[in-house]
Amino acid sequence: MSATVAAPAPVVFKAACPDCRARFELDATALRLAIGASRRTTFYSFTCPECGTAVRKPAGERIIELLTGGGVRTLRLHQTV
Repeated sequence: MSATVAAPAPVVFKAACPDCRARFELDATALRLAIGASRRTTFYSFTCPECGTAVRKPAGERIIELLTGGGVRTLRLHQTV
C-alpha cells in the first residue's frame, strides 16, 4: 500500500491592465513585490500578457499578505542614509 500525496494547486492571482483593460490570471512567477519604507515605495508589478505594458500598482498590507503567502518573489527596499 503506497500513500499518494497530491501536489497543491498552483496559486494564481487575478489582475488587470490599466492600458488595454485586459483581465487575466497570473501565477506567482509573473509578479514581483517591492516593499519600501513608505506607501509610495511599496508596490507590485507585472507585465501585461496581452499588450506587454509594464504595470506597477500600490500594495497595501492585505495585498502584501496575499502575494507573499502565494509565493511571489519579494524585494525589500532599504532606505539609504
